[in-house]
Amino acid sequence: MKKPLLDVIFMSEKRKGVLLLLRDGAKEMETLLRSLNTTRQALLPPIRILEEHYLVSHDRDTYELTTIGKLVVDDMFPLLGIVGVFDSNIDYWKDRKLEFLPPQLLSRIEDLNPVKIYEPSLTNIHQPVKELIEITASSRIMYAVTNVFHPNFMELFALWKQNAVEIKMILTKIFLDKIKTDCCSDFKQLLSNENFHFYVYDKPFDSLYFAVNDHLLLLAILKKDGCYDGSALISYNRTALEWGKDLFEYYLKDSVPITEI
Repeated sequence: MKKPLLDVIFMSEKRKGVLLLLRDGAKEMETLLRSLNTTRQALLPPIRILEEHYLVSHDRDTYELTTIGKLVVDDMFPLLGIVGVFDSNIDYWKDRKLEFLPPQLLSRIEDLNPVKIYEPSLTNIHQPVKELIEITASSRIMYAVTNVFHPNFMELFALWKQNAVEIKMILTKIFLDKIKTDCCSDFKQLLSNENFHFYVYDKPFDSLYFAVNDHLLLLAILKKDGCYDGSALISYNRTALEWGKDLFEYYLKDSVPITEI
């Protein structure tokens, strides 16, 4: 009696591993053994089950996906990516406000994988910001949308100016109004720099900030109660950087350049 396909795919790490390895094309048995760090004796039974369920076929010692196998794996791959983002950090994600993410990017959340969640102690609550600051200094460009500035923001922008980093930053309308009241003259200095480009977003932005540069994506996401606990999501994956730039472009299309204050 044949197993349900979901059991065949997900109830064995070896079967799942074989399917994912064959996604890019046919592989010889030796390649599968090296990639999965296993023996022929251990791998043949899982492969036979995949063949019995018409997901994999072989010719001599070379294995490939069947047409059915290709259809299954094409849909399976993004699902595994989504699970990979949430699975090891489910306690972080369960109480986060994700409404600031547009549906088209939320559906691509697997692009963030692999991710790490930084949860600082009270004495290191600004550490994710520090990591972003230092890596931005070695980047060509940084994109950001923010409701806050670092307390020493003028020093940070001086560092980025010294390193000729181009900054494209969207500020919320509420935050810009606060800047006009609290640090208008400092912000005017930033506006005069040709490498710094500021925009104002006059719609709700229900998060703290996110930023992406040449090396990392950082998301500081509010909790569902509106509080911020100092934690941040960080990814260095190339697909995450593209995802972050797309998120910036989503907010940029409804933003207006700030040329004076």
